[in-house]
This record gives sequence, structure tokens and C-alpha cells, in this order.
Amino acid sequence: MENPPPKNGNVNGHTRKKPQSIRNGWFTEIEPSWPGQKLCLALEGFSEEKSILFHETSKFQNILVFRSAQHGNVLVLDGVVQLTENDEFVYQEMITHLPMMAHPNPKNVLIVGGGDGGVLREVCRHPCVEKITLVEIDEMVIDVAKEFFGESTATSFDDSRLECIHEDAAEFLTRHNESNSGNKYDVIIADSSDPVGPAETLFDPLFYEQMHEALNEGGVVCAQGECFWTHQDLIVNVVACCADVFDTVEYATTVVPTYPCGQIGFILAGKGDNINLRKPCREITDELQSQLQWYNESIHSASFVLPQFLENRLESLRPQQLDEDDDDLEDCFIGRCVIS
Repeated sequence: MENPPPKNGNVNGHTRKKPQSIRNGWFTEIEPSWPGQKLCLALEGFSEEKSILFHETSKFQNILVFRSAQHGNVLVLDGVVQLTENDEFVYQEMITHLPMMAHPNPKNVLIVGGGDGGVLREVCRHPCVEKITLVEIDEMVIDVAKEFFGESTATSFDDSRLECIHEDAAEFLTRHNESNSGNKYDVIIADSSDPVGPAETLFDPLFYEQMHEALNEGGVVCAQGECFWTHQDLIVNVVACCADVFDTVEYATTVVPTYPCGQIGFILAGKGDNINLRKPCREITDELQSQLQWYNESIHSASFVLPQFLENRLESLRPQQLDEDDDDLEDCFIGRCVIS
């Protein structure tokens, strides 16, 4: 559904200002984290007057929504594309269903960030889920998503299982763990933006320790894992950090055309023994599969196959796991020996 241009230059009382990232009918990404390259998207009809739908600075970040020529509505935070309606389903399905399908029965789910509603939409597709907590620091992101992405990502904010909390996620987890409430999570999905601004604390080693503490035994974490072409050292450091905390750690990858280099990854980690993140541990129902555009059982397994240059750096960092086919070594101490 095409959004009409805002009347009198206002959206929900906010004055629409022309962003620096838009010139001559084109949006150009502003982000120093991947120097030497920028994503450019044409506005619909090359019209800045009709296609800039929202532009405002919240308490935490600059928020821009525009209608693009080929990718539908586009959400931009601090000059960086977060999603387009054309390809958002790839990221949302992968960051959600990789951990959800790696858990046998996820009932209590925590979403960190995810104010656009895409991860929430995917989690809600699982009838086994009884409780969903979404911690988004910036309430304006949710309001904007409901207004301009109400028929794509922001479709499940009225789900009765949902509790929305507007707080820094690192502070929320610290408080949650200190409360000793016994309310732990089966799956935690950290749908964070890049490690700058309000998302910076979500890449701190302490945050992964807090997520580990907040998990039930057998629980799974999945976090946005950056692009291996532009942030390889960061990926290596986060995997190494998780390996010190969790019992199993993996890096998965997928393709999203409007993300840097067309690639983005996911850090997955499990708490407990015998967790195999590389394969779904329960059957994907026909009902669930019929709702998905990207994720399936084969893509789940294939996403963990990495290019050799990255595998070379990550292989030694992963916690040692028994080969799933070596049942005869399961109780043998020799199977756990590593000779270097």
C-alpha cells in the first residue's frame, strides 16, 4: 500500500526536515563504519517532496523514512538503512527462525531492539510461544514503524503475548538478573543496529554475559552479527567472547541486497550441553513454512557454511563439540581430547 505524502510537512506533529542524506532525488547512506562505499537508493519519482515521509531526531537517534523507487518504504537510523520493504523478510526470518528452530520448545522469548516489529512478527508465528518481551530503547522507532510499516513489519504489536519495555537493554538485563525473579528466557534475539549510538552497549562482552545469565538451560541467543567483508575483526572478537561464556557458538550468514556488501551475519550461542545450532531440532510445520519467504530447513543448515578465509579464523575459537555422528564416543573421554 502506497503511503500518501504528509500534509503540510508534518507527521504526528513532527516537522518534516530535508535530511542531508538526500540530494537530487537520491538517498545516500552516511556511515563511517564501511569507508569507501555507500548505498544509494532512488526516491520514488525522484521526488523529495512526495517521498520523504518522516524525518525527525528522537532522544537517541535520527530517524528517516522515505518511499524508494524499487524497494518500497525504507527505514533509516542515523544515516544507515535498517530495512526496506522489498527485502526485509530475509533478515527478519533468519535472525528469528535460526534460534527459534534450534530450540525444542521456546515458550519465553526476549527481543532486544527490534522496534520495527519484524522480529516480533516472526516470533509470533510460533504457537508454542507463551510470552514475548520486547525491549526497545527508542519508543519513536515503534511509533514510526506502526505508521509507515503497518502492513509489512509492524503487524504484531497488538499480540496479547507481548510486553513492550522502553529501556536500555543492557540495563534491563542487569536489573532482570539481579531481581532473581526466576523468569528466564528460552530464546533471546538481539536485533541491534551497528555498534554505534544507542546500540553500542549491545556489543560489550558484559552484555553477552548478562544474556547467558538470563537464559534457561538449553536456551539460545541470536544476535545481529555484522558483515564479514567490513567487520571481520569485530566478528572474530564477538565469537571469541561468546566462546568464553556459552557452551556452543556459531556464525551464520545470509544475503540482503540493501545491507553493506549484500551480506549480514548472525552470532548464535547456546547454554547447555548437546545443543546443535546448525540444524532445526524440531519439524517446520506446513503452516509455518507457508508463511515464510526465505527460511527453510535447507537454508538453516546452509547458512553455517562459511567462506574459507572466515572459517580459518573462527574454527579454533568455537567451544569443542563432539561430532553429532560419533555416538560411540559420547561417553569416552578420549573423544574430548585435543592434540595440538
